[in-house]
Amino acid sequence: MAVTDTIDWVVLDIEGTIMPTSGVHVVLYDYARPRLGPWIDANRTDPVVAGAVAEIRAEAGLPESAGTDEIVAVLHGWMDADRKATPLKTLQGLIWQRGYASGDLVSEYFPDVVPRLRAWHAAGVPMAIFSSGSVAGQIASFSSTTEGDLTGLFRHHFDTVNAGPKREAASYAAIAEGLGGPAPERILFLSDVPAELDAAAAAGWRTIGLARPGEPYADADFGAHRVVASLEDVEVSRA
Repeated sequence: MAVTDTIDWVVLDIEGTIMPTSGVHVVLYDYARPRLGPWIDANRTDPVVAGAVAEIRAEAGLPESAGTDEIVAVLHGWMDADRKATPLKTLQGLIWQRGYASGDLVSEYFPDVVPRLRAWHAAGVPMAIFSSGSVAGQIASFSSTTEGDLTGLFRHHFDTVNAGPKREAASYAAIAEGLGGPAPERILFLSDVPAELDAAAAAGWRTIGLARPGEPYADADFGAHRVVASLEDVEVSRA
């Protein structure tokens, strides 16, 4: 069933919403996994990498003497559990950024996504991304896709560092401020995860759930949230 909204902003999740989950859990995770240790060793003096390593030690309860192998073992465990740990996302984002820049990685989205996003952009609907993946990783992902460079479609990018956890209402309030303070009910959030939609709704946002066939949340209970199977079923405009 088609859903029509008049809004000021569209904010989109990535994994399971505009990109297949396998594109993250298989392609991107498998690319990052063997490169985590070499990346840490090669960039020890980089403040971002050093800070991420310190956070990993603290969160995992590792001693200061813990070496790269112990740190990587923690990171692999977090990846296996799909834990959205900020230092893991930071390191993954840096590795993916290099992968996209070198041509090793090319993003591919659901077939309905890019035509719809381009149509909304052409109609003057501003869009932003909120993903657990780092902002650097997001931008790199959109810069190298099967449909070309898509970075110009989005005005803002948010992650768990500059906004907060995706399942907490305060994160969506922070994003609203980052968007310039529009009325919450004028922001539309699209995600495949009911708990994220719940948090956005608690912050006063409009919500639409993506129940895509074959995806992990295809048969989830979306409660009172409106639900579609494709962005083709979503019409948005500005007043």
